[in-house]
Amino acid sequence: MVYRRRYPFWWTWRDFDELMTEMENRFWGPSGRLLPAGGIADRMLPALRGEFRVDVREHDDEIIVVADLPGVEKEDVTVTLVNPSTLEISSERKAEKEEKEEGYYMRERVSGSLCRTVALPHDVTDSGATASFKNGVLEVRLKKIEIRRGSSIKVD
Repeated sequence: MVYRRRYPFWWTWRDFDELMTEMENRFWGPSGRLLPAGGIADRMLPALRGEFRVDVREHDDEIIVVADLPGVEKEDVTVTLVNPSTLEISSERKAEKEEKEEGYYMRERVSGSLCRTVALPHDVTDSGATASFKNGVLEVRLKKIEIRRGSSIKVD
């Protein structure tokens, strides 16, 4: 037989905890952001934060980073190896010719700076690095560097 300690207010606290979680999710959204979940804000969230989608793949001798940058021109993309384990991709999405707000039924596309700092799974070098940009997709290939392991030192 299993004995469990009973707390007289257990149900009250559980209900209160569920209520607080529900309130936090409605306010912050399930991922902890200060925008309502769902709808236009959810779809535009990466652009509103100045971010974009990135894939990072690791192979035997290289790391490949692929980023979606729709609507961005090649000349407006900057790739920087901040340190051996961090890559920064930034770009500028230029606004179209300014028009009056009248006549728009919906306006979701945004312009401005986009920036993303990517933590790499292995140290890399900029020597031999390549970057290509085609149809709004950036691909960066970085060569891994050998991580030197410690060596023993003879004690006299």
